[in-house]
Formats: sequence, structure tokens, C-alpha cells
Amino acid sequence: MQSPIVKKTVAISNPQGLHARPAELFARLALQFESDVEVIREGNRVDAKSILHVLTLGASQGTELTLQAHGVDAEDAIEALVRLVESDFATDETMSQESPS
Repeated sequence: MQSPIVKKTVAISNPQGLHARPAELFARLALQFESDVEVIREGNRVDAKSILHVLTLGASQGTELTLQAHGVDAEDAIEALVRLVESDFATDETMSQESPS
């Protein structure tokens, strides 16, 4: 049985867009999954696991990106990446720095 392709569209809400720090967090998270993960902007497809590729999208605030994954954990990968984008790139690491546990 072939793994399904999972797609979801998200909008960048960060006022600085998908700049170096968020792109690094995004690529690092994508690397945690076995599935192939791509980011698509206006027909331009890049490897979500490469910070340089993600940066080439030039995604500013309000840009819509389609996240697409194919593989055994594709659904989990897309859910995690969508959560990261929708949280404005807040991570457990950055949240724990803001509020002591």
C-alpha cells in the first residue's frame, strides 16, 4: 500500500515573515520526520528540511504556503509544522524561556 500525500495550506502571520530563525525552526522540525516534506509557494516547490531552500521562498507576512508530505509519518509531520506556523513559530524551548515551569 502506498503512503498518502498529505497537504495543508497555512499563512505566515509573523510580521518579519519566514526569516532565518523561523526557517531554522521549521527545517529542524521537518527533519524529525521520515516522510518527504515540501513547501510550495506559487508553484515553487522546496525541500522543507533545508533551511536554505525554505528561505528562498521569500515568505513575508500574509504569504500562503502549502505544506505537503508523503511517507509513513506524513500526517504527523504536516500537523506538527502547521502547529509551528500557527503558533507564530513558538516552540517549547522559546515558551519555557518566557514562562518558568
